[in-house]
Amino acid sequence: MSNGLPSKPLIAVSPSEPSPADDAQRSQSAAPSNAPKQGRLHRNFYRRGPDYRNGDNVNFLDIKHQFSLGGLEVGRWVTKSEKQIAANVVFDALADLAFLLNIPPTALGLRGALKLAFGTGGQRAVQAHYAPVTQTLALAKNAGAGALAHEWWHAFDHHMATKLFEHPPISPVSFASTRWLNDDAIRPHPLNHQLSAVFAEVLLDNDGHEMNDFVKRSIALDRQTKRRYYSIPTEMMARAFEAWVQSQHTVKNEYLVSGTKQSDLAKAGGYPQPEHLQRMSEPMTRYFAQLGQAIG
Repeated sequence: MSNGLPSKPLIAVSPSEPSPADDAQRSQSAAPSNAPKQGRLHRNFYRRGPDYRNGDNVNFLDIKHQFSLGGLEVGRWVTKSEKQIAANVVFDALADLAFLLNIPPTALGLRGALKLAFGTGGQRAVQAHYAPVTQTLALAKNAGAGALAHEWWHAFDHHMATKLFEHPPISPVSFASTRWLNDDAIRPHPLNHQLSAVFAEVLLDNDGHEMNDFVKRSIALDRQTKRRYYSIPTEMMARAFEAWVQSQHTVKNEYLVSGTKQSDLAKAGGYPQPEHLQRMSEPMTRYFAQLGQAIG
C-alpha cells in the first residue's frame, strides 16, 4: 500500500547512496580554560533525569546487555578511567533516550542489529557517525558528546528500511526516509502508518503534498555549502529527531543531544522551528509510545 503521496525528486536520494558522516559543524563545548589538559570526555555534561544506576558505576558490557546491542568495541587508546567515565555517560544517555521515547531499553538495540563503537572506528574531525554496512554507531572519544540521539536516528532509519515497506530495499544501505519520499509501497500495519505520519509531519507541508520550510532551508544550506548533505532525507530526519529530543522537558542530557538551539547550524535554520517541533511532537510521541506497547 502506497503512502499516497507523490515522490519529491528534489530531496529524494538513490537507495544506494552511502550513509553520510555526521555534521561536524555542530557546536561542541570546550573544557574550561583553567582545567587540566584532558579531553572533553572529562568535563561534566549537564544532565537532569532519573538515577537509573542508583549511583553505581557501570561498564560497557552492562551497556551491551541493558540495551541489547549486537556488538561492542572500545578503542585501544581509551584508558581505564576514560572507559569508566564513558560507560556511565553513554549508559545514562541511552537510558534517557529510552525514557523519552517510552520504549523498553532493549528496543534501542534494534533487535540486536545495532553495534556500538567508542573511541574507535570514527572519522577524522567528526563527532560521531553511523555506518550502515556494519550497522555500527561510532562515538569519538573526546568529541562524541551531543551526537548520540542524531546517530541513533540514522540507525533506526536504516533498520526500518527493511521493515516499513512491502518489498525489500534495492541496496543494503537504504534508509526508510529515502524510500518513503520515493513513495515505496508501505506494508499495511498500524505502526507503519504511524511512522509514515512522522515522516509527513517532518518533511511535508500542512497539505501533505509539498516540501515544507524546513526542507527548503536544508536545500538552501546545501546551495550555500555547495555540497549535498543537509537535504539528504536521513540527515533532515536525524536533525528533526534530535531537536525534538532536546525540546523535551522531562529529561535533559547534554551527552545525548546538544546544539539544536544555539549552534551556528541552528541559527542558520538547520533545525525545525519551535512551532514545527510542536506539530512534530504528537505523531513522534504517539509512534514510539505505540511501538513501546507493541514490543513491551
